[in-house]
Amino acid sequence: MKALSKQKSEVGIWMIDAAVPEIGPDDVLVKINKTGICGTDVHIYKWDEWAQKTIPVPMITGHEYAGEIVAVGANVRNLQIGQRVSGEGHLVGMNSRASRAGKYHLDPETKGIGVNVQGTFAEFAKIPAFNIIPLPDTIDDEIGAILDPLGNAVHTALAFDLVGEDVIITGAGPIGIMGAAIARHVGARHVVITDVNPERLALAAEVADVHPVNVANEDLRDVMSKLKMKEGFDVGLEMSGSPAALDQMIDHLVMGGRIALLGVPARPFHFDLSKVVFRMVTLKGIYGREMFDTWHKMLAMLESGLDIRKVITHRMKVDDYAEAFELASAGKASKIVLDWT
Repeated sequence: MKALSKQKSEVGIWMIDAAVPEIGPDDVLVKINKTGICGTDVHIYKWDEWAQKTIPVPMITGHEYAGEIVAVGANVRNLQIGQRVSGEGHLVGMNSRASRAGKYHLDPETKGIGVNVQGTFAEFAKIPAFNIIPLPDTIDDEIGAILDPLGNAVHTALAFDLVGEDVIITGAGPIGIMGAAIARHVGARHVVITDVNPERLALAAEVADVHPVNVANEDLRDVMSKLKMKEGFDVGLEMSGSPAALDQMIDHLVMGGRIALLGVPARPFHFDLSKVVFRMVTLKGIYGREMFDTWHKMLAMLESGLDIRKVITHRMKVDDYAEAFELASAGKASKIVLDWT
């Protein structure tokens, strides 16, 4: 089968011929139809410091996918050959207190598909049946291939009650934009999204009913005044990993404001914790998706009108993977979906 693999400890990714995976009794074999390129895949492609410390080489990368089941293990009872599916990209152990309590997203033994074990940038992938998410007929493979990052956005956006609240989102990348759309979908009053990239901000306004703000040349206080916000934002969704963005977010929150943190800083940074204390701000770290409540909620929202399709800016055949990764690495695309059919 064809697969995209990190073959060498250097910048790049390579198309290889690989053996079709052999499944175990609790696995399914998925024929991959479409895959999404994730920021994690870009880190692996660039072979940055994180990737060098984390990724065993060689590694078939990728973890955002949609396809159909072509084989099931002997112990699999609730899935059928021919079923359209996507799936959770985090593989959890079943030994920890968290897992035994059903809090799988808190399992310390978590491994990542395409990071620690062979991934889904391939014509076929072996996936534990436990991780499989059947796709409703109303959700096509293109959307199915980006459910993983949508789940990150859902997990972050639903960390706090947003109904009637004023929300600020820092970082207009794909997940930030999807988070903005979710906030509006569930009933936030004003949603402001900030960035310094005008193209990303324009896309955010196209995808969702939000107020895009370029903080390089716009003052958030002026925006708040135009929106008749007297005290500040109730909830912040930090999607950028930028220390300056987090600092600015805290400065524009109401007393007792709440922040969900998904963005990961590139390196440690100095932080004025006294502002959190004196403003009584709640900080909540977010990683991945809640298994499997987040999946239920995002499928329900998609079926009830949440529209995030425009966040996909490039649709490409897998043979054009080199161009796709160059676009992603240069920040010239939002979500890129590769077609394996």
